[in-house]
Amino acid sequence: MTTGALGSAQGRRHLRAPRTSGAIVIEPPLEQALALWDANLALRQRYDYDVQGRRLVDLAASARAELLREAQRYTRTYRDVRREGSPQRILLAGHQPQLFHPGVWLKNFALSALAARADGVAVNLVIDNDTVKRAAARVPGGTVADPTMEDVPYDEPSAVIPYEERPVMDRDCLASFGRRAAARIEPLVARPLVHKLWPLVIGRAEAGESLAGCLSQSRHRLEDEWGLSTLELPQGRVCQFEAFYWFACHVLAHLGRFREYYNAAVAAYRRENRIRSANHPVPDLTADGEWLEAPFWIWHRNSPRRRRLFAKLSGDSTVLSDRAGLEIRLPLTAERDGGAAVAVLAELAGRGIKIRTRALSTTLFARLFLADVFLHGIGGAKYDELTNELVRRFFELEPPGFLVVAGTLHLNIPRQSVTDEQLRQVDQRLRDLAFHPERFIEPERISPPSARGGVQALMATKQRWIATTPTRANAKLRCQGIQHANAALAPWLADERHELESSRTRLATALRAEAVLAWREYAFCLHAEESLRNFLLEFSRPKP
Repeated sequence: MTTGALGSAQGRRHLRAPRTSGAIVIEPPLEQALALWDANLALRQRYDYDVQGRRLVDLAASARAELLREAQRYTRTYRDVRREGSPQRILLAGHQPQLFHPGVWLKNFALSALAARADGVAVNLVIDNDTVKRAAARVPGGTVADPTMEDVPYDEPSAVIPYEERPVMDRDCLASFGRRAAARIEPLVARPLVHKLWPLVIGRAEAGESLAGCLSQSRHRLEDEWGLSTLELPQGRVCQFEAFYWFACHVLAHLGRFREYYNAAVAAYRRENRIRSANHPVPDLTADGEWLEAPFWIWHRNSPRRRRLFAKLSGDSTVLSDRAGLEIRLPLTAERDGGAAVAVLAELAGRGIKIRTRALSTTLFARLFLADVFLHGIGGAKYDELTNELVRRFFELEPPGFLVVAGTLHLNIPRQSVTDEQLRQVDQRLRDLAFHPERFIEPERISPPSARGGVQALMATKQRWIATTPTRANAKLRCQGIQHANAALAPWLADERHELESSRTRLATALRAEAVLAWREYAFCLHAEESLRNFLLEFSRPKP
């Protein structure tokens, strides 16, 4: 296990996912996590900030109470809640309801362990406002010497819609995934966890759960069996908290200023990280005449395609629109109390209209209103540098610190250890044999001895050409002379070159296999249960 030094919210974190299987990155180290927790609690008490007529600290207290209440209620619908924890300390993380890799799953184990140490409560947000990119898992097959990689579907493709709205499209496909995935991977990995996980998935499907519920609730039930004590709640439900409506109204009431700071932070991030893409790490918030893009999604349950939310000031109101025909008028301006606008947002759900957070607004709300400590993976931690800037510039507050936990676990497959450097060394040796054969030929060891004189003459001829100063007149002849000498000397190195070419073929084949077998993104359920337990549970077990 490797750990970083205690970092502040202000500092830039230069973290990378570990390459070695079984390695874990934690920043700050777990023994310093409680100090970060206490520092954030003290910081929260100084958040004297007005959110359209409500104090941030009061809204945060309300949001935290609602979070615990709703997370307990939601979790109890599919598994026991053995320990509710203390509402004074909340540790939060989140991820899409996917079959993610063990390095992501590690965050859930860290949540449980840290909450136990701090006598707090751990909540994992199921980010169901993200879209289903593909309903398939990449599964390796074949042999160790010649492995292949294939996408194995667990549901049929559908329109690109949020997980919140995505039902199971093909029950037979979902039901058979465990068998199909296991059949493909078991020549490489004995007893993959999918055997234990997938009956739980099928059970949630039979209970009528969405695709997100089938995947996330089954994984959470498995965590319960492994001794973790966490709660879960979909982000879609968080976006129905009263405190969230106040937060959204405040951003919308000051959208011009928010958009300015947002785009400035994104531009600075791109400069510092030398990113040219206009869509990374997130797109800018655009403008269309008077309409300004807000950091939220909007859709209707009858047409669940996510659209960007736009807003414009109109007299003493703010008009919201998806720029596709839907418009909502809020009694809201920068100077008005947000109570009436909050009431309008709250009743939208009854009409099937849903406003949901986007990437940065998800963690912005979570870190300011819900969590004492937010736990990120490496990707989320890098992007939350932008969130820090928004907290400082828009809210004029010092952002709370967060934890970073990431790890790498390769499939437990015995394989040849090879590196790109080994292949580069062989390629360089082959190049040297071709262009500098005289460096590797020992004339006195040439057999038959009668050939030694000719080899020495070739080597001397090449040296004369090399020593000849190239001119426009002799350049072609000089080049041909050197090439002729190299070609004439090559047969005396044929045996070594043949061995190197054979070695190169073996290395290239092994590297192709390594690229398949050592891919760190394979779903956690494709790993052997014993390997996962050794990686996850030993780390998460509370220390005395």
